[in-house]
Order: sequence, then structure tokens, then C-alpha cells
Amino acid sequence: MLISSRRRAALKSFFGAVLLAAFAGCGGGGGGSVSSEVNGGGSVNIGGGDSVPAPTPAPAQQPAQSRFYAAWTAAMHDATMSLPGTPAPAAQTFNNQTLRQVVRLSLGGDSLRVKLSNLFGKGPVTFSGVHVARTLAATSDIDPATDRAVTFGGQPTITLQAGAEVLSDAVPMPVTALQNLSISMYFAGPTTLPTVHSDGRQTAFIVAGNQLAAPSAQASQAEQRESYFSLGSVEVSSTEATRVLVAFGDSLTDGWGSAVNGARRYPNLLDDRLKAAGQARIGVVNAGISGNRWLHEFFGPSGTSRFERDVLNVSGVTHALVLMGINDIGFSVEPMPSQPVTAQQLIAAIAAAASSAQARGIKVLLGTLPPYRLAGYYSDEGEAKRQAVNAWIRSRPEGVEVVDFDAALRDAADPTRLNPAYDSGDHLHPNDAGYKAMAQAVDMATL
Repeated sequence: MLISSRRRAALKSFFGAVLLAAFAGCGGGGGGSVSSEVNGGGSVNIGGGDSVPAPTPAPAQQPAQSRFYAAWTAAMHDATMSLPGTPAPAAQTFNNQTLRQVVRLSLGGDSLRVKLSNLFGKGPVTFSGVHVARTLAATSDIDPATDRAVTFGGQPTITLQAGAEVLSDAVPMPVTALQNLSISMYFAGPTTLPTVHSDGRQTAFIVAGNQLAAPSAQASQAEQRESYFSLGSVEVSSTEATRVLVAFGDSLTDGWGSAVNGARRYPNLLDDRLKAAGQARIGVVNAGISGNRWLHEFFGPSGTSRFERDVLNVSGVTHALVLMGINDIGFSVEPMPSQPVTAQQLIAAIAAAASSAQARGIKVLLGTLPPYRLAGYYSDEGEAKRQAVNAWIRSRPEGVEVVDFDAALRDAADPTRLNPAYDSGDHLHPNDAGYKAMAQAVDMATL
């Protein structure tokens, strides 16, 4: 019987498939690269039965996000504020002058931005120009190669209305931790700046004309100040994980009695400890105001009214170290006996601040109030209040950490007095050695 060519081709394909299956079943195909299975229905599957889907590729790793963190801060207050019944002081004025201010950065970063403040202004303030540059030897001299103009919404000048603050555009300027930075401001016309941080412990220089980019801004002694004017913060950007501790308090935090231009406040010295221990991404910034109190205005806004602005709203804040209350106690004796404060009121104020920070996920450290016998506003009644506040702090309320500044600074022979080796001379404020002892009292493992 003749078989058509089409049928011959079909049979050839069928027998070829059977032979190929038999060959594969006998172990052929180069070490099992081809396998077969005969199903109950007689069908033949080549390639090992059910197919295995290709693995899903892992998602591409996203680059770390760059964020801004506070690298330096100064708590602002009203330079014209006065105690009841006393004349208001005059605010600093400028006219066709450049103001150069020096700050020490706690963190390094790839770029920076500055915050200007007219928080306590009585009218608009115009900044005719702002520059930043690396400082040479903590003086008025800068490295001209690092000089950068600062802009605000792309503009080199800005006018702030009364009560306003503004962050600048990012300035592409790499900086390092513990580096000194100069911020120069030019005021073309008559300008009054009541928004200030009086106890700067750092020399500022005032020179005639527009000298924003001048390599040096040497000023006469009469044209030097130790305050910060309208400069609220410097922030730096980084993709690295970063922690920021805000030290909040009064003159004990602000560093009254420490060396001018020496960066010897206890927050500075704590910062030095952290960096020496390799903790380059833990920053320490200062929110102290000399003379500040929890419950009353002067010096500065009350602690209860400024805590949100000066601590909770600081860029990148993760920790708050709170040390304040001795002025509330002492001012009840001198100079404001008409503003008495109880230990219970102080405890309530401190507890409220700690709770508000914890509600934002901020870790809280509370500092005990150091001894102050022989200080001008000391009283036995006030000492009893101090002891009551410290006892409450040492009880670790609401899970806070405790920094026992009292134990670190007191005289072993008389625990109600400062250790004479740590006394700046007024029996209230530490000297540089005392501020170092305060910095040593902080357990870095809690940060």
C-alpha cells in the first residue's frame, strides 16, 4: 500500500519523538539536561514536568534620603525686655554696616542653610545680603575660597516682617563637625535688631560698608559684641543616620562664666566627648538663655512658652537634656519677690515639658539643679525647693534619664555649695573646669 508523502512525514515525526523520549529516559542528553515523564494518559513532557517560574528580581535599593539637621542653634529673645518697673534697654542698630558672626558646627554635612529671625521685631527688617564662609582661627578672618552667597527663594536679599523667621535656600558647601563658620550680614539702611541671643560667648564684628566677602572684618573693640543677632540656627544636610540632642536651660546651659571664644559651655564639651569617642553623627545644640525661668518672662520668654519652638521644632531633634529652675527659685528672693514659685509648680512645668517631648518620640534627660549657697539670691527656703525638685528628678518620672549635675558640682564638705574648684566666683555658675565636670556627668550610653 502506498503511503502519501504527507503521512510519511507525520509518521517520521511521531517515531522521532518516541525515539527521543526513549533516549532521554536512558540517561542521554549530556548529564540529564533533558528529562522525560510518561503520564497516565500516555502523553510525554519534555523538560521536567511543571515549569518553574523565574525568581522575581529584588527591588533596586533606593538611595538614602538627604535630610537637614540642626548643627548649631541660639535661642532668641527680646533685647528690649525688662523687669517690671525698670527701663527697657535699647536694641542694636545697623546702618550701611556688615555684621560677621561666628558659630561652631556640631555636625558635618554636604550643604547648609541658615535661619534668620525677626521673632521679636517691632517692624520689618531687611537683610541686604548674607554670606557664609569657613572661619580661620575663630576670628573675623575667613577663607575666601569658601565664601558663598546665601539666597532666599533665589533672591540675595530678604525682608522679614515682625514675628517672622525664614530658612535660607540650601548652600552647596561641605562642612565638617566642630568647624567654625562665619555668617556675614549686610544692612544697607538703618536697621534695628531686637531679636537677639545676648550671652553668645563668641565675638561678633561690626564693620562699615558692604564687606560680606571681605577676607577679614577686623573691628575696633567698640564695634565688637558677644551676642548673636537675628541668627537662629545653622542646619546641615546628610544622608547618614543622625541624632540631635538639644540642651535646654538657663545660664548654666548658656555657659555664663565660661571662656569667651573658647567653646567651653557644657554642651560644647559634651560635643567634644562624643566626637572624640567617634560619634560624629550625634550633634549637640544649645537652647539655653541666661537668666531664663520656667514660669515668668525675663530674661527671655518663659521656658514653658518657648520649649516647643526651641526644642520640639529643632530640625532632627531626638534627645532633650533639660536643666532649668534655679532662677525661678532665686528670683523669688531677688530681684522679684513678687513672683514666688513653689517646688510643685516647677515640678509640674518640668513634667509637662518632658511629656510633650516624649509625645514626639524625643528621649528626655533631666538634669538636677546644682548647689548655690552663697549666691546673691540664695535662701534656706529656696534650698528646700531645690532639694524637693531634685528628689523628684532622681525618682526618674515618666521613664526619663537623669543627669546628676548636683552630685557632679557640689562641695564634698558642704553639699549645698559649689565645689570651690568649679566655682567661677559667684557661687552659682561653674568655671571652665566645672562645665567640663557637667559634660562628664552625662552618660553617653543614654544618647
